[in-house]
Amino acid sequence: MKHPVLLPLLGGLLLSTAALAQPSVPAAPTGPASDTYFGVKVDDPYRNLENLQDPAVASWMKAQSEYARRTLNAIPGRQGLIDKMVEIDKRKAARVSDLRVADNDRYFYYKSRPQDQQPKLYCRDGYKGQEVLLFDPEAYEKGKLYNINGFAPSHDGSKVSFGISEKGSELGRTLIMDVKTRKLFPEQIPLNRGGGEWLPDNQTLAYLPYNNGDLKDMAARQNTQCRLHRLGTPVAQDQVIFSSKLYPKLGIKPSDYPYAGIDRDTKQAYGFLYSVDRYLNVFYAPAAALTKPNIPWQPLFRPADEVTNFVTDEQHIYFVTARNTPRQKLMRMPAARPNVAAAEVLVPESADESIMDEQLKTTKDGVYFVRSRNGVEARLYFVPRGGKAAQELKLPRAAGRIELTNKNAQSSDVWVTLGGWTTDRQRYRYSPASRQFTAEPLSSEAEYPEFAGLVVEEVLVPSHDGVQVPLSLIYPKGLKRDASAPVLMVGYGAYSVSMEPTFMPPFLLWAQQGGILACPHVRGGGELGEAWHKAGQKATKPNTWKDLIACAEYLTKNSYTAPGKIAINGGSAGGILIGRAMTERPDLFAVAIPEVGCLNPVRMENSPNGPVNVPEFGTMTKEEEARALLEMDAYHHLKPGTQYPATLVTAGFNDPRVIAWQPAKFAARLQASNAGSRPVLFFTDYEAGHGMGDSRLKQFESIADLMAFGLWQTGAPGFQPDKVAVK
Repeated sequence: MKHPVLLPLLGGLLLSTAALAQPSVPAAPTGPASDTYFGVKVDDPYRNLENLQDPAVASWMKAQSEYARRTLNAIPGRQGLIDKMVEIDKRKAARVSDLRVADNDRYFYYKSRPQDQQPKLYCRDGYKGQEVLLFDPEAYEKGKLYNINGFAPSHDGSKVSFGISEKGSELGRTLIMDVKTRKLFPEQIPLNRGGGEWLPDNQTLAYLPYNNGDLKDMAARQNTQCRLHRLGTPVAQDQVIFSSKLYPKLGIKPSDYPYAGIDRDTKQAYGFLYSVDRYLNVFYAPAAALTKPNIPWQPLFRPADEVTNFVTDEQHIYFVTARNTPRQKLMRMPAARPNVAAAEVLVPESADESIMDEQLKTTKDGVYFVRSRNGVEARLYFVPRGGKAAQELKLPRAAGRIELTNKNAQSSDVWVTLGGWTTDRQRYRYSPASRQFTAEPLSSEAEYPEFAGLVVEEVLVPSHDGVQVPLSLIYPKGLKRDASAPVLMVGYGAYSVSMEPTFMPPFLLWAQQGGILACPHVRGGGELGEAWHKAGQKATKPNTWKDLIACAEYLTKNSYTAPGKIAINGGSAGGILIGRAMTERPDLFAVAIPEVGCLNPVRMENSPNGPVNVPEFGTMTKEEEARALLEMDAYHHLKPGTQYPATLVTAGFNDPRVIAWQPAKFAARLQASNAGSRPVLFFTDYEAGHGMGDSRLKQFESIADLMAFGLWQTGAPGFQPDKVAVK
């Protein structure tokens, strides 16, 4: 978002806060359409907004964005929030993230300093080695600002590949660098994002390019093909190794992303069919066959096996499955003769903890994994190589979340990063021989005295059907329960993503204003295992927003706050959560802020990124799923003459995930339906996408927008513009 701009006067007219409710903002152009789904007629009054190239649509979106920008910039306290975020950020001389460690103990990672708008790619030899800047995206091409959208070091650490893109598009090209000389190889892989995956020869890269660079074109992401690039050869000659065209009998859907590579531990080639489906669809073949025609693929995991992650060593494949196991279990089978049906249970299901399947690592000593209670109390476990009993490892301090990093399955090296709501991330090296954790920080340390007095309260709230929903609350010590505190509820509830405790100083500033930061762990997430995810998916999706509503009602009944004091916020798939909560209970919330949100899922399949999301939300071609999509569609639940909460709707014009017309249609219909005086703002960022790749200042400005808007509309002192000059 652009820097704040003061609003000039027009004829000396001063407007009150209430008058900021949309004066002189043009109404959206209408282009009515209707569809009939399994006997149900559905009117779509703003179908025309799906044509983002229409001059009338473009003009309306621009006018809406300019008005929203002026209004947000005029809120007292907004710039103060940005200033405080910048001041807090400067306390850390450096932030390090996304650590990868190569076989030669070479560390690769992103690092950003307070003066950096984009993270830069660095390396060092060993923890105490001298740091080397490999790539600075801000200095790559004069006049252009790139961001790195993913990187991959070769196994031996001699090379690193990385993707660069502009304006949040997430799509660009992949560059390859020789680490020793820091020189780029002449070839560049176009229409790609990220760094691909290196094969064990450290010379060959597997990657999956788009078909074209138009992110609004349905054909760009349909029937994609995985290719191999060998260093020193023309990219135009890269071999296609995995696709529906090559292997029509494998059942590869047009929307699937087919990806293949070689696992050096098991000496097998693996072919993955990626979508948003949590359940892996994987094939295997001898590694030597990957570069030859007619690869003899055999099924390894099918979606019916409900496998959500797997890792390997030289002898075994270890995998997490949710089949008949609500909180997941860890299985093991021989790599030479994989057979899911004959696999042994290595770690059975826990009664009160869920396996966090992304945190699963193998070393030469055994398997490390993480389980969590209610998504907020994380514990670390270890199964020795060849053993069958899981051991809990005593952590140096309690953790809300745990992240694991290893080097490879032939080394003992493993690193553990611990985090929480009000405690910064801390990184340790774990020694299995001594069972000791040794601090090995990469990021600079900093003090945050303003957050020292915050209280973290974890409660369970009965939802509409009696199911207990975890609710995390962060607020100042000594907060009075007099129903006066403004509340910011941040939720998501999709793809089994857990809202794990994360230290985010910009959001903690809400509590600094005397408010409560609340995180409802609604169904659709993964906090209580895969069963929790399934309970907020497709036909069960209403549980997601009903859980949030129940948590808001709990806060009002227990005098934490009052209905006129609650702001709700969620992005992307969290737009379903926010959109349906505000349309089902407009009386309960003062503010709703769906960011780059999925707000018209009935039409999602008509956008480039829609078909791949069918496993999570459903398809309009099946009656039961079509009815579920209609139920979760906030755009179609807007009712004329209703007093809706103050709403800030945002979109990214270059968004490759939620196309900009979804939030645009919702904002247009909301403005036309709203009978109250509360403002409905619609802001499209033409220099951004889904939030990935945003500059540091843009991130701060976006958070300040939602917080200032929420604090203004919940009546927080310091954010009330008694009289605002408006043009």
